[in-house]
Amino acid sequence: MATHSVRLDQALVEKATIIAKALNRTPPKQIEHWARIGEMMEDNPDLPYEFVRQAIIAQAERDAGKLEAYDFD
Repeated sequence: MATHSVRLDQALVEKATIIAKALNRTPPKQIEHWARIGEMMEDNPDLPYEFVRQAIIAQAERDAGKLEAYDFD
C-alpha cells in the first residue's frame, strides 16, 4: 500500500493522538478510521452511525476468520 504525506490541522492530530492512545491505535490509524467512517456515512446517508460501526466490526471479524454461520431456524 502506497503512503502519502499530507498536512493536517494540528488540533485534529492532537485529538487523534489522544483518542488513538485510548483505543490502542496509532494516530495515523485513528485518522484513517475516522476517514473510513466518514466515507461510509457520506456514501450511505440514511444509515445510522451504529449500523456503520457494527458493519466495520463485522468486516474485521470476517477478515480475522471469526464469523460463525447463522442458523435461521
